[in-house]
Amino acid sequence: MRNWSGYQTAKRDLIRTLSGTVLEIGAGNGANFADLPDHVEWIGLEPNRRARARLTRTAAGRRVLAAGAEDIPLPAASVDGVLSTVVLCSVRDLPATLLELRRVLRPGGRFVFVEHVAAPRGTWTHRLQVAAAPFTRRLDRGCNPARDIATAIEHAGFTTIELDHYTMPGLIPIPFIAGAATN
Repeated sequence: MRNWSGYQTAKRDLIRTLSGTVLEIGAGNGANFADLPDHVEWIGLEPNRRARARLTRTAAGRRVLAAGAEDIPLPAASVDGVLSTVVLCSVRDLPATLLELRRVLRPGGRFVFVEHVAAPRGTWTHRLQVAAAPFTRRLDRGCNPARDIATAIEHAGFTTIELDHYTMPGLIPIPFIAGAATN
């Protein structure tokens, strides 16, 4: 378990490892632009119509796709990297999404992720996440805070996976993971 104070640095450093053509899923309003290297050819994937309209303005000529991560409108092996920051909690089908990410990644490509995840089963935090899930799914664009994203990534078939665990301190400690997987 890593100290939360290192989380922002880890996130920035992971994003800066990306190169070539990078697909960002659930790109939102383009909050990660500042951390992406200048030489990256960025493609944004955003299924939400309103967010996509804002993203298109923020992206300033970069390519923005209207689709969910379960069905990416790109050819196989067409990107060098995929970026996901606090998105996998809200995809409709997590295993299908991870398969789709592997499909569009070139061999040796990197999937960089920073995600909030389910707390360990049996903890009060996990019980609270399960209880909150019906509300967060409805009010927060489908977010399921009790989703076991780390295990799903570990079972998705990537050749290597490196990840660190963080906990956001507070009244309700929120577990996060940050890492990279290679196709």
